[in-house]
Amino acid sequence: MSKDEIFEAVKSIAVEELDVDESKVTLDANIKNDLEADSLDVFEIMNELEDKFDIELDADDSVQTVGDVVDFVEKQLAAK
Repeated sequence: MSKDEIFEAVKSIAVEELDVDESKVTLDANIKNDLEADSLDVFEIMNELEDKFDIELDADDSVQTVGDVVDFVEKQLAAK
């Protein structure tokens, strides 16, 4: 799966979970500051991604931007 496909999936989930405009979800967007997600929102997004990609995600504090999430999912898929 390409990085673009992963980004599109992350963007779709973020738009749905956070009720934000699609244009706000960029690779550089900070999940908490730019998209106004709280800890529960981040948890929900990670759960959706786990279900979609059938992977385990343990997000730590280094995951701050949408791009970080995409990279994290990409690494988990590669290790699968």
